[in-house]
Amino acid sequence: MLTKIIAQPKIDHFNKWFERADSIVIISHVSPDGDAMGSSLGLANFLESQEKTVNVIMPNAFPDFLRWMPGSKGVLLYDKYKEYADELIAKADVICCLDFNALKRIDDMADAVHESKARKVMIDHHLYPEDFCKIIISHPEISSTSELVFRLICRMGYYDDISYECAQCIYTGMMTDTGGFTYNSNNEEIYFIISQLLSKGIDKDDIYRKVFNTYSESRLRLMGHILTTMHVYKDHHTALISLTEAEQSNFKYIKGDSEGFVNIPLSIKDVCFSCFLREDTEKEMIKVSLRSVGTFPCNQLAAEFFNGGGHLNASGGEFYGTMADAVKVFEQAIDKYKPLLIKKGL
Repeated sequence: MLTKIIAQPKIDHFNKWFERADSIVIISHVSPDGDAMGSSLGLANFLESQEKTVNVIMPNAFPDFLRWMPGSKGVLLYDKYKEYADELIAKADVICCLDFNALKRIDDMADAVHESKARKVMIDHHLYPEDFCKIIISHPEISSTSELVFRLICRMGYYDDISYECAQCIYTGMMTDTGGFTYNSNNEEIYFIISQLLSKGIDKDDIYRKVFNTYSESRLRLMGHILTTMHVYKDHHTALISLTEAEQSNFKYIKGDSEGFVNIPLSIKDVCFSCFLREDTEKEMIKVSLRSVGTFPCNQLAAEFFNGGGHLNASGGEFYGTMADAVKVFEQAIDKYKPLLIKKGL
């Protein structure tokens, strides 16, 4: 049995919306990852099984290694079909905001969502949710938004209606947002949920292969290059990897090629904190990804130095400036947090 994490009044409130709604739009954050896609497509699959008209809209493209997911071919990309997407958002009865807690996380789509008269629900697991939805289902202690979607469907009384395809999507989101269940995944209820998803017939090993073992040759060569340029701060039990615009071009970089790179340095003995800096030419900024092990608060460092946040062991942010400047700020950050890094590295 699962703990009833989501408050019953919120379940009842959403149930009323669900029963009355005909047209539902599901949206998630810019540069959608496995949890964004898994939670969105999982919920979409369930809602469609209940004869609802559902449209999944993402701000921009998602990684190629997620294109196998059931329903992914029907995802509408806002940056390519803005006018049509705006129309769907404006006419929706309900908008489900998944895996993000602030309108800025959906970039150019924010105005359309804010102005829509649709009833809005947030389902998310990031800290400090903003107040732009009527129903806010926010649980930072939960490993993924996909897990919350599973819990919501079950609490509504529809576990039997979770299909094989829905289960595939939810499992993918849970798996990717925990690094293959290597962090933020010590809650025993996660594994009860996995058992319930397995009972729907999913092949978790096949899902793992599709997500993690279907990369291109250029990705592997890029990984090798990044590792040769990695800098290890031994006194801080920290590692830094980076990727410039020029390097992306040299290795024919496509969206998703660097997924998971930030986790690699954590396999080094005595390294408990990893940072990945990547130039994003579209946004003219540097994307900051942080991972840690144990109780080192990389989300706290992200908030203080990189205008970001996230979870204790997995967080991120952004930096506006050169790569060299970003590295300097990062080094200032680990100097400040050195006492904690030394403690966690022992």
